[in-house]
Amino acid sequence: METPPRITLEVPVLTIGSGPADYEELGSQVDALRRQQGLHLTLLHIGVLADFARDVAEWTRGITTAEDAAATAVSWLEGLPVLAGFSGTSKRLVLLGGGRVSGLEVEVPPHVRDYQVSLVTSLHELLDELLVDNVDDFILGSGALGFRYPRWTPHIAVGRPKSRGRGPWPINPLAIDFGESRIRNRQFLPASGGGAVRDHYPGPPRTGRAP
Repeated sequence: METPPRITLEVPVLTIGSGPADYEELGSQVDALRRQQGLHLTLLHIGVLADFARDVAEWTRGITTAEDAAATAVSWLEGLPVLAGFSGTSKRLVLLGGGRVSGLEVEVPPHVRDYQVSLVTSLHELLDELLVDNVDDFILGSGALGFRYPRWTPHIAVGRPKSRGRGPWPINPLAIDFGESRIRNRQFLPASGGGAVRDHYPGPPRTGRAP
């Protein structure tokens, strides 16, 4: 039985460093280094849609049904503004997932952090619309949302830790270019029927390579 796809808001990695060798050099510090194609930075994790909808239905004791929660969440997702591509920098590797994953910690522009904060604010508004009370408690308690840390740390998962230490580990600084934000696994979402149009987030204009 296939695992249902997780839904996230993310930005794809376009380039790391000045060429493939810069990324492959991380293999000296990371086991099972992931292919550069497909790397991404998660802005907001929603999780499996059915699990999120069930969490809402259980929290509201059925006042909001799972079906209504799923449909409203899909319309909300499809209406979120798009973050334009941007550039960041990584100077160290950190542990993720309880120490099971190695990741590049990324320094991002202030407007990207502002955008991520706006996503969390919008999530609060969605949950209010779904009649969820004690929204902060729900967010921290929802297994689907998977909020484990109160503060967002921009990162890119790249492989498994080679060292048993706790890190972080310094690396040669890497410039990283990201494309515009997108809904991961969007093709698995049910049709909302709302025809929502995603506006572009009003951040600074992108310089350098276009996505």
